Amino acid sequence: MGTFGVTLKSTFLLLVSAGLVILSTSCGVPFRYYPQAALGQMELFNRARPIKDVIRDSRVPESVREILGEIPAIKAFGESQGLKATSNYVDYVGLDRPAVVWVVSASPELKFDAKRWNFPLVGGFTYVGWFSRDAALQYAQEVRNQEGLDVDVRGAGAYSTLGWLRDPVLSTMIPKGVEARAELVNVILHESVHATFYINHQSAFNESLASFVADRLTADYFSALKRKGGEASLQAWLDSEKKAEKRRSQFHLASQDLEKIYGDASLSEENKRAAKARVLDRLRVGLNIPQERTLNNATLIQYRTYFTGHAEFAALFDQECSGSWKKFWEILEPLRADADKRFERRQREDFGPVLTTLVKEKGTGTGTGKDE
Repeated sequence: MGTFGVTLKSTFLLLVSAGLVILSTSCGVPFRYYPQAALGQMELFNRARPIKDVIRDSRVPESVREILGEIPAIKAFGESQGLKATSNYVDYVGLDRPAVVWVVSASPELKFDAKRWNFPLVGGFTYVGWFSRDAALQYAQEVRNQEGLDVDVRGAGAYSTLGWLRDPVLSTMIPKGVEARAELVNVILHESVHATFYINHQSAFNESLASFVADRLTADYFSALKRKGGEASLQAWLDSEKKAEKRRSQFHLASQDLEKIYGDASLSEENKRAAKARVLDRLRVGLNIPQERTLNNATLIQYRTYFTGHAEFAALFDQECSGSWKKFWEILEPLRADADKRFERRQREDFGPVLTTLVKEKGTGTGTGKDE
């Protein structure tokens, strides 16, 4: 079949789960969120086509068809490194917009404390997505006006339904340019990590884990398998990562500067706002960020969510696991059983001590994993 059929049962499932698959909540989101989320998800289902059919369709650009033809190999590689085998990414959806959803995040004006949206079954998230940019902007304005928070809206090319539904490959996952192939490899591996290992109410851990694993495996995919055109794709990926790392580094430094400003009891709120403006202006100039792009605490806090724990994960993988993904997943496994106790609080950013404890347990034999 060229499209998914949407039955009454699946429609009910969408109405119940659409909010959580776009990483939303039942708390603080207006009722209008749920119909648009269900309809947005159903649109993807109804527009999905089997990748095998798309590859044979001459109306689809050859570059896209070539990349789609590599999906089975990408999935197989991820599975060989411990990622869960799923029925995801066997269908393709072409979208006529630059993003599949628009993500809203929020934080107090003079403190980094991400607004949380909670949902049954999958827990809490520090962001919420809308299928319509206008709807996302409207909701962000409501949060700003009603709660006095900094808000940010950004487009996202992909998301994971966390195993609730079958995720397709989206056209928004394939950028234009030489880096397209590597970017698609990375995003499929990133979302596959979410389907493999996920902790309720721990956005920073989940996103940082997925980013770390996907980044490592993307390079391994091209360098180890020696695929046709792999060297050029790998170099394009490495070049884009250098730019991204520079951007992340400057965001990190700005975040540190702002933390000091917000924590300085000698400064009035007015002086803190002035100092904040100077830090953000410097960041905007340094990264050549357009004036129309929002830049505030809500913008910066997203970088903290996605890249907080890379150093800790790298130490765990390189030093404790000696580059073995099997050991890596074994060491993390105990988190599934008693995450609330181990993390001590919800939405914890400084989860380094959690990983340290797991490593100690592994070494003393009190963990659940087995040494190779």
